[in-house]
Amino acid sequence: MVEPPASPEELDRAAATVEAWLEAQRSNPAVLAVERDETGAQRWFVRLTSDEKGVFSIWLTLRQRTLHHETYLMPAPIENEARCYEQLLRRNLHLHGVQLAIGDEDAVYLVGRVPVEGLDDEVLDGVLGAHYAAVELCFRPAMRLGYASLFKG
Repeated sequence: MVEPPASPEELDRAAATVEAWLEAQRSNPAVLAVERDETGAQRWFVRLTSDEKGVFSIWLTLRQRTLHHETYLMPAPIENEARCYEQLLRRNLHLHGVQLAIGDEDAVYLVGRVPVEGLDDEVLDGVLGAHYAAVELCFRPAMRLGYASLFKG
């Protein structure tokens, strides 16, 4: 059974929750930037620093029933494509709160969604943590396969 869309009031509450949480993240030492999409969409991004990738962004998009979240992990592999994608699929089994996906131009993303109902700081902390952990786990091994010649010597 498909849940009905959130009411405008529920979406407003969810947006306010995200806004307040993002404001609090400005003091998080791993957070480099927090911004809202200026096009009028209910979309935000958080730019983070990490050990493995250096910098990455999490996009948060409020939809009718869920808060969608995604991170661009890496471009499409140019070498060892099958082995790289196989490794990423196997790593999917060990991820919590996010999934690896192939997006535009065969780039690799981390994606997930959480229900608008019950959205709170703890859930949003979990989203941020899930992306951070997945980037740390997946980025370097996938790049070493997909761009092997860049890592030689």
